[in-house]
Amino acid sequence: MNTLALGPSWLDPDHLIGQFGLLGVLVIVFAESGLLIGFFLPGDSLLFTTGLLVTTDKLHTPLWLVCVLVALAAIIGDQVGYLFGRKVGPSLFKRPDSRLFKQENVEKAHEFFEKYGPKSLILARFVPVVRTFTPIIAGVSRMNYRSFITFNIIGGVLWGVGVTLLGAGLGQIEFVRKNIEAMLVLIVLISVVPIAIEFLRARSKAKKEAAAQGEDRSPLAGGGNPAPGQRGRHAKR
Repeated sequence: MNTLALGPSWLDPDHLIGQFGLLGVLVIVFAESGLLIGFFLPGDSLLFTTGLLVTTDKLHTPLWLVCVLVALAAIIGDQVGYLFGRKVGPSLFKRPDSRLFKQENVEKAHEFFEKYGPKSLILARFVPVVRTFTPIIAGVSRMNYRSFITFNIIGGVLWGVGVTLLGAGLGQIEFVRKNIEAMLVLIVLISVVPIAIEFLRARSKAKKEAAAQGEDRSPLAGGGNPAPGQRGRHAKR
């Protein structure tokens, strides 16, 4: 099956599954769930495609086994991320930017974790990039381990099993089976939407902050020269 190219072939879910099979899926899910280098991987579209290919007999592994293995990979990935965060600690926030690491991704995950607390481990599963860094931030924050493992398991099952079953369920619809390529392109586009929304929010926030700084520096903000009329009155005194 050939899908429309929306990016590098090595990021195309169908290509990845065709080349590496279920093992490749598990490795990617593990990496995206807790390794710093995994944030760019196509987790959502990959799981959806996996379920779709199982239903259409293009991936010869029982659906129940796929779901169990995917959930385990997601849970173990978050576990590794948490332990990494505990070991690295606050130094993670001082790490310089590189081609594969951006400090802003850590800050976004930290804000997400601070806003939603422990349940962020569940919600973040469905947000690209954030899901990679959230378990690491949980480790940095020294989140109670019992709470972490509980929310980690819930999130791993809901995301890993849920998205896979969604693909499998839609794969049973005749229209979907006849238009698999279009469906794969659609799910990739949908998985990009949260990233686009986050980008627009960050851009809007940056503009507002720049505007606020501009107002603070204006003469009327209290630190500039007095108005002409005021200058005249001071001169008369």
